Amino acid sequence: MWLKLFFLLLYFLVLFVLARFFEAVVWYETGMFATQLVDPVSLSYKKLKTILECRGLGYSGLAEKKDVSELLEKSGELTQGELYSAIKKEKEQTEAGDASTTHFSGEMHFYELVEDTKDGIWLVQVIAKNREPLLSHSSWGKMVQKVSQFGIRTGTFNCSNDYRSCIRRGWQHSTLIMSVPQTSASKGKVMLKEYDGRRIETEHIFRWMTSHVAQRIKTLRESEQLLEEWRTDPVHPVKMFLFAHLSTPPAFFSSLSVKFTGRIEFIFVDIRHWDNHSSLSEIGVTQSPAYILKMPEGIYRYGNSTGEFLSLAAMDTFLRSLQPEVNDLFVLSLVLINLLAWMDLFITQGATVKRFVVLIRTLGTYNSILLVSWLPVLGLLQLPYLDTLYGYSLKLLRYADTTSLASLVRADWTFYSSHPALLLSTYLAHGLLVDYCEKKRRCGIRSQEDSNTNLEWLASLWDWYTSYLLSFHHLPSDHSDWEEDPHFLLERLAFPDLWLRPLVNPDYMEALPTWSFRAEAASDNMDPAAATSFCCVHGNRRPAADRALGEAGSKPVWPCGMLQCSECVVCLENFVSEELLMGLPCGHSFHQQCIVVWLAAGRHCCPVCRWPSYKKKQHRDAQSTSTHYTLQDSN
Repeated sequence: MWLKLFFLLLYFLVLFVLARFFEAVVWYETGMFATQLVDPVSLSYKKLKTILECRGLGYSGLAEKKDVSELLEKSGELTQGELYSAIKKEKEQTEAGDASTTHFSGEMHFYELVEDTKDGIWLVQVIAKNREPLLSHSSWGKMVQKVSQFGIRTGTFNCSNDYRSCIRRGWQHSTLIMSVPQTSASKGKVMLKEYDGRRIETEHIFRWMTSHVAQRIKTLRESEQLLEEWRTDPVHPVKMFLFAHLSTPPAFFSSLSVKFTGRIEFIFVDIRHWDNHSSLSEIGVTQSPAYILKMPEGIYRYGNSTGEFLSLAAMDTFLRSLQPEVNDLFVLSLVLINLLAWMDLFITQGATVKRFVVLIRTLGTYNSILLVSWLPVLGLLQLPYLDTLYGYSLKLLRYADTTSLASLVRADWTFYSSHPALLLSTYLAHGLLVDYCEKKRRCGIRSQEDSNTNLEWLASLWDWYTSYLLSFHHLPSDHSDWEEDPHFLLERLAFPDLWLRPLVNPDYMEALPTWSFRAEAASDNMDPAAATSFCCVHGNRRPAADRALGEAGSKPVWPCGMLQCSECVVCLENFVSEELLMGLPCGHSFHQQCIVVWLAAGRHCCPVCRWPSYKKKQHRDAQSTSTHYTLQDSN
């Protein structure tokens, strides 16, 4: 566990260093950093429109390049990173088209996604029965591309599928419907707005949408209103202010107010006709436009650190790190725990099939533990007595996330999330390096360094599985144990053990044979009597065995009655020289520590054949000897 955690932290460190390396390469080739400002005048008219569309500002009626660049400057400064991100996103949206559009099958489907969810903005094109849609296929595809970058989901409702619901709602002709949460409370009411404009151009429809979404944001135009909102509010301790010479806020700013409903309050300050400019300097606003985050700990100017672009994705990442919700923390823990589990694929040595078997077991174990651990956490968060602890945790998080290091981490997260192929390739390369290091580390300490092939390991796994289920072939020839305990048959037929186990005195474990594993077996010409006399009683071997081994001049062999094997089925690891092994009466051997933990947990049976670990068993190869294990009888 700790080894996997170390390698995972090392991987994150490699990603951090690799991102700095990419920045150095870009600076060497272009002489520019991502945080370097760009003069809008130097850009082409097409690039200016791309930036305005990413910020969500309407530019219809602005035919001159000068007017477009002035509008861009009023919404905020432009950096090289934002310019690159906007161009890349536009290309991705063009390739995606309208594939993300939802096609509603009927009234219930529309209600579940649009009206009942209550946590987002929807734009739905209603197609009346036997009518043409308001927007053509090409125009609708452009509209989907334009609004999807602001987190606005789109869909089409064909009244031919559910004509009665269209009549009931008054949709008798093709139109556009927008769904926006009505209140500032989480999971509040949803209002449906129908497009009533005559012009069906994409720009006019988008302006109609942004005007309705902007109504959810408080708009301040007087200094008295600003002083009132600037005061500390216990209901909304975190507020996001935008000071700009604009009539309406950018669409990305308005869309964020919907996503962070109940967590962060968004306020737009229109300073075009501001009556008291000294009030701005008093609160620390010295330039316009300015994005100010007001917190109980102070104010933070968004846009001055690495990766803080004026876009929906960048500001969403920034605000989620400062004011996360429970679902954000759960998703983050789920990603980390699965990355940690996948490290087992490279740390485990041996056949490929064995690696994936161990990986599946680890994934199931870790995810089950994660889900079970989150249940009490969710219950504790509902208690009102923990509100103080929750507030202090958020305060500590805000202190940490407003540092320069946190801004670099957010920038790296934005970069790698937009390049998933790079993230996957670096993880694979890191895993192969871990695999190489593990092979070198274990090379000198293992005698049979996981030399089994896939077929050999599958054969051993199948043998273990069949002996686990069908272990009746291990019955003694004289059936003496069955006669001594007739209830044992019923106990074996009760597999899997779903009933209460009988109470067994664990003192019998002290009498189980224990010995030190040697990498090399005894030579073939060893005296059979010496090998037979090498029996372990209470963890010690007989002096006669020592003399016999000394005469034979070979290394010790397995104790009598023990089946030779190379792997412990409890931990799925090969035996290493000088490791302490322990055997059970059935003849199967394991790591001494592994089998003690297994037995101490109340499973008083062999993990392989299910023979009771407290019950003696006669072996055919050992019936001729007079030495047997002295174990406690369960009866």
